[in-house]
Order: sequence, then structure tokens, then C-alpha cells
Amino acid sequence: MKKIIILFGALVSVSFTGRAQVPDNLVAEGIPTVPAELKSGVARYLEFRSATFNSWHPAKREMLLTTRFADATQLHLVKRPGGARKQLTFFAEPVGGGSFQPKTGEFLIFSQDTGGGEFYQLYRYDPADGKITLLTDGKSRNTGAHWSNSGQWLAYTSTRRNGRDNDIYVINPADPKTDRLLLKISGGGWEVAEWSPDDSRIILDEYISINESYLYLADAKTGAQELLTAKGAEKVAYSQAQFARDDKSALVTIDKGSEFRRLVRIDLATKKETVLIGHIPWDIDDFALSHDGKTIAFTANEDGVGVLHLLNVKTGRELRAPKLPLGAVSNLGWNKNNRDLAFNLNTARSPMDVYSLDLKTGKVERWTESETGGLDPAHFVEPKLEKLKSFDDVPISAFVYRPNRARFPGKRPVLINIHGGPEAQSRPGFQARNNYFLNEMGVAIVYPNVRGSSGYGKTYLTLDNGLKREDTVRDVGTLIDWIKRDPDLDADRIAVIGGSYGGYMSLACMTRYSDQLCCGIDVVGISNFITFLENTQDYRRDLRRVEYGDERDAAMRQFLERISPVTNVKKIKKPIFVVQGKNDPRVPVTESEQMVKAIRDNGGLVWYLMAKEEGHGFVKKNTDFQFLATIMFLREQLMN
Repeated sequence: MKKIIILFGALVSVSFTGRAQVPDNLVAEGIPTVPAELKSGVARYLEFRSATFNSWHPAKREMLLTTRFADATQLHLVKRPGGARKQLTFFAEPVGGGSFQPKTGEFLIFSQDTGGGEFYQLYRYDPADGKITLLTDGKSRNTGAHWSNSGQWLAYTSTRRNGRDNDIYVINPADPKTDRLLLKISGGGWEVAEWSPDDSRIILDEYISINESYLYLADAKTGAQELLTAKGAEKVAYSQAQFARDDKSALVTIDKGSEFRRLVRIDLATKKETVLIGHIPWDIDDFALSHDGKTIAFTANEDGVGVLHLLNVKTGRELRAPKLPLGAVSNLGWNKNNRDLAFNLNTARSPMDVYSLDLKTGKVERWTESETGGLDPAHFVEPKLEKLKSFDDVPISAFVYRPNRARFPGKRPVLINIHGGPEAQSRPGFQARNNYFLNEMGVAIVYPNVRGSSGYGKTYLTLDNGLKREDTVRDVGTLIDWIKRDPDLDADRIAVIGGSYGGYMSLACMTRYSDQLCCGIDVVGISNFITFLENTQDYRRDLRRVEYGDERDAAMRQFLERISPVTNVKKIKKPIFVVQGKNDPRVPVTESEQMVKAIRDNGGLVWYLMAKEEGHGFVKKNTDFQFLATIMFLREQLMN
């Protein structure tokens, strides 16, 4: 695995004594003091951890991963399955992820931002002396670093030229002075995909939207580029391009001529595309080609479940893959021995942990066993998939986690948790601290996949674009109606929560269904599409216009203004909890500030929590206080 991984959502803890005080870097308005007994009762649920595979050592059966033991996610080395995690980095800020130099492993590269601003910098870490060297300029956004096969060069994107365009840079990490601009480009959606086997060329991916992207071949010395994928009438999404070992073709997932992303081989000379995996009626989420080119490991998103598959490249036939627990498999990475395949597995009863599969014996080994705060994971709730038809017969679905009926008889209150993106997808997985809602409060949690969610075909992805935006909110109305019909759920006690686009959805639901909801929680959500598009970071503005609409068009501007939650604030009759990071580059802090002000000006009740050193969601110890405040809010507004 050569790509540096950016990891979000680390779970960390903070100590309280007496009545819990607000940490200095938080602004808490309208939030009562947290009682010490609540912290004591919740403590175990604040100690869940997880681990993410980053990179195999090129010469040893050891791996680099990211996990958290203190306040923030850091790099760790594990030398054998079930072995101790040796911490390598010790920062106050989370480390995004890293990778070994692919030939000798003499040093590694990692990525890190400051204060959640997502202006990532690249660093070199030398294990011999623990020295850390900054490789980038310290100011711009630098992402998607990929090693060349020789291990001499690193290609990555950077906005340093103008703060907007993702130009392509190349550097020899052993000598930071070699850093150079390879290619000036236009747009914020460009990424480095992979180097050719002889390091002479680089595949670049130009992302326009989740439904449209293009691949280019760039000369690694001159930057001269050529279009690899044709531009036609049909919008096609190309992703995860990798060179085949013969250097004559590339492997890539595409949705051309199909609703779902299929694994395809592209002949680099003729541009002819040959489908390798076409029999699976779901998206191919991830794939990895073994170093000898003989085996492809890939995952299919089968109705939200991530399923591991193996393919013999020569015969084109699938190999026997292990039967894994229901959940999501991700982050595939082959060892240089072509035998060990690393992957992450996340299930309802196990945090995300790192495993490996021995291709020869079929044996699966667990490299990490993340802590669950002393709670028995066997008692955690498995979800059930519910399928519904919305107001216009468009299918929607939801993963539903129900509390134990023996412990919590009668109709249970419901928390509708709406994903962000909006092109994300709710998938079955470990609930971490949310298990507190299920196990201690008896709250059912519903994770809907409304129209516009990924995983259900490219047409489905477009059903919420532009002028169709409100249809997603109406999908939640369908879900509320379903809750009313369920004999085990309490239709008089329903709350909504969401982050990012899910935060907008939470606010929008509170304007449309305020009479049917008890309360709403908005985490870094959009309150006004106009101000959001005008103030989001330059490198991502055009990418968001494709999804939401162009606010510079008069008719679209009028529509976006009309549907924005802040415009409809007078319709909100129930309490809202708003959470925001001050340094958020995606949804600026002003989105939350103007929503809070509008609610208060209208005489509404709102709690507001803002972290001065966080960005698009909390990833440091602030998340503990956020969770405690969320429990208090739901106890007060949902449970009574």
C-alpha cells in the first residue's frame, strides 16, 4: 500500500473531577454543567479504540498502523499478529497516516494537519533516531502522496501555487531540496493514482464529481500529459487506477455502461477497456494487485456490507475467500511476499481492527484487538436492514439497531442518524460510544440511506442533485412514517442527528418535521447554501457546485436560498444542539454561528458547542465533552 492514508474520527478521552468543567479550548453556550455521576457512568464508553492498516514493511513481516492510546491518533509499529503496538509518533495533533519507503523501509512518510484545518503537511520519520523532517511548505494543503516503485520519489498534490488548484509535485524524501512542481493543473479534484513499474509515468485522476472523472498519463520527468479515458456523452466515474505489472495496461474501477463500478483493464496503447469483474451487481469499492501480478483482492459493497473477494488474474476466476463476520472490509494491502494480504475489518461487535489473510493456507490472523472499555462486545447489538419505498416509490433503506427488549420493554425512543457526503453511505459497523444510547438509554438508532447515497448505482447518486435537493428530506419523512407503524418504536419520541451534510439534513428535517420531532443535533452542518458555497475553501468550491448547484445562477441561487435552514428558521419549534469546529475548511464556522443566532432571534432553544482547535468534526479529547453534552441533551429533550 503506497498511498498515505488520512484518518478521521479518532476516539479520545478527557478526565473530569467533581462536576465536569468545560475544557479551555471549548466554547459552550446554553449547555448545563456536566454532573460527575454522568461522566462516571459513561466512562467505559469513552474508551473504545480502533486500528487502521497503513503499510507493510518491505523487508519484514511487520506493519505500520494508526491507532490511539493517548489524546490523538498516532503511528504504531506491530511486528507480529497480536503483538504489542509500539508507538512511533507522539504529537498533540492526530497523525493522518503513513507508509514505509517501499524498498528498504529505512524511513517512512506521514501526513498531519493542525487544528483540524486540513492543510496537511508531509513529513519524513527516521526510525534510527526518531528525527522528523518537514517535506512540504508548512502552509498549503498537500495530499495523496504516492511512492514510486524504486522508492526514490514521492508524487503528491499541493495547493501552494494559488491556494485553489491541486498541482502535481515530485520529491525525493531523502533530500527535501529536490521538491519540484511537475505539473500545473486547474481544479481542486486532481489526485495522484500510481507510478508505472519503471517510474517513467504517473496516472493522474481528475475528479469532477462522484459521477464524473478522467484519467491521464503524465511523464514523470517533463509533466507532459495525455488523456487516457475518453470524454463522451456518458459521464463516467474512474477511480483507483493501478498499473498492471507488464506496464502495458492499467486496472481501474469504472461505471461505464453500468449502474455500478466494475473492475476493468485498460490497454494503455489502444485505450481498449476489458471488464474483469462484471458479474457482481454491486460497486467494487477497493482492490489491490499483488506485487507479482497474479492475484487481485477486491471488496464489493453488497447492500452496504463490505465483502472480500479474490481473483486469479491469469484464469479470470475467483478464488476461495474467507468467510468473515458481517461488516465492512477495507484498506487492502499486499505484503511483498505476495502471500499476506492485510485488511481492516469493522463489525457491529468489534471495533475496526487489522487482520491478514495467508493466501496459501487461507488462515486469517488478527494483528490488533482494540479495547472496548471493558465492555463485552458479544452483547453489542447487530443491525437489521429495512427496505422502504419513498413518497415517489424510489427505494430507500436503513440499518436499524434496536435495544435489548428484555432490558428495555415497551416502545423505544428513536435517534435518526443521517450520514454526510451527501454521497456517503451508512453501513453496518461498530457503534463505539453510540452503544451507550442502545445499552444504557434504550434508544433505537436508525441509519438511513436516502436517495443520493452511494452504493446503489450511479443513477441513484444523482437523485438529490440541484433542484431535487428537498427530495432527500422527504425520504426522512417516509422513515418517520415507518417508525409510526413499528410497534416497538415510539413515534412521539424521535430525534435527528447528523454531521456535515447530515448536519444540514438534521436542520432541514427540523424545519419540515418540527411537529413530529422532539429535537435535532447538527454537527458542522450547512445552514445556508449560498454562504456555504461562497465561503468554503477555494479548492473545493467548484466540486461542491456540481452537487448542490451553482449559486451564481440566479434561478439556482433563489432555490438554494429558499430551501436553506436559516431561511426557514421560524418553522423550527423544538430544541437544537449545534456543534462546530472553528477551523473547519469545508463548512465554515459562520454556518453554525448564523444558525444559532437565527434560532435565538426567533426565541428558540439552542445549545452551542464550538472547539477552537478543531475542524470538520472533533477528533481530539473534545469529543468526550461533546458526547457527554449530547447525552444530556437527549435525556432532557428526547427521553422525557
